[in-house]
Amino acid sequence: MGEVSSGRFAAAEGAEDADLARARAGDDTAFGRLVEPLRRELHAHCYRVLGSTHDADDALQDALLRAWRGLARFEGRGSLRTWLYTVATRTCLDIVEARGRRALPVDLGPSSDRAVLGGNAPLADVAWLGPYPDGGLPRGPAGPDARYEQREAVELAFVAALQHLPGNQRAALLLFEVLGFSAAEIATMMDTSTTSVNSALARARKIVAEKVPARTQQQTLRQIGDAQVREIVTRYATALERGDADALVALLTEDVTWSMPPLPHWYHGIEAVADFAVQVPMTRCPSWRHLLTSANGQPAAAFYVGTDDSGPHLAWSITVLTLRGEHIAEMTSFLGSDHFAPFGLPASLSRRDPDPTGAVQARPAR
Repeated sequence: MGEVSSGRFAAAEGAEDADLARARAGDDTAFGRLVEPLRRELHAHCYRVLGSTHDADDALQDALLRAWRGLARFEGRGSLRTWLYTVATRTCLDIVEARGRRALPVDLGPSSDRAVLGGNAPLADVAWLGPYPDGGLPRGPAGPDARYEQREAVELAFVAALQHLPGNQRAALLLFEVLGFSAAEIATMMDTSTTSVNSALARARKIVAEKVPARTQQQTLRQIGDAQVREIVTRYATALERGDADALVALLTEDVTWSMPPLPHWYHGIEAVADFAVQVPMTRCPSWRHLLTSANGQPAAAFYVGTDDSGPHLAWSITVLTLRGEHIAEMTSFLGSDHFAPFGLPASLSRRDPDPTGAVQARPAR
């Protein structure tokens, strides 16, 4: 059995060497085969650095183009994976330098005590943190030396905390604690010294520790279990659809927060959140529909709004829930239909039709 496994490994390694030789000779199909197994994790890395799925798309495309054009400079002393992470990280740092960091409403000012019905227009001049479709990410760590699981490292609290770090600290922390590269490897990747890397890591760890809860969402979700998590999200979405404030409040912690980028105002505490829910989504939005999804390694609901119950409902927000025990501690509603396509979600839903089980389902509009 061991001989068979060794033979398969050698064959795979030989195929990779052959594709590398073809790619260096100008075969872009061979280059595509080399890159494809790493594309998903490279994209997640770009998102962690940049805080935006759309920026991650652009960064990965640019990085792979740079890698393709510079393939002759890859001498094979390290792995192709390490080299691609080097190119992707440097590409992301160029974007960070040009665009700055991304924010959530909680970064901009104090919470509001009551529902803000006017003067809460979207802020177009703020680069907002965005949600991440995490469906393809594995649950375990990226390597034996990584501290964070892959899903832990896309959780909202973690990615938001990263945005408070300078680019070099952000990259060093991700490469070391999420991807498991050594300080010496990172120094080579970032064209600096090991001492500088260790210094950047120390400063980054301090800031992240201050902003990220000790208990991750992955730990909480495993303790609750998939069925209970699904029930919590369904009850939350249904409470909004039915305008049932009591049912919503029963799901929330006393210190719950609700933010809705790109709107600047946000709410803290069960009274303020309940007041907003009653005054705005439950009163001013005629009809709601939802689809369950997952974002940033956390449970989420995609909401659609319509003018009446029977007509089409258009994409409105992806709301990511942060749980504490079996209650909701944070709701982050990312407003805008542009968030839906990366999740593979439809832009609209048709009327609800009963299915054979008696449940009511919303169908994608055609």
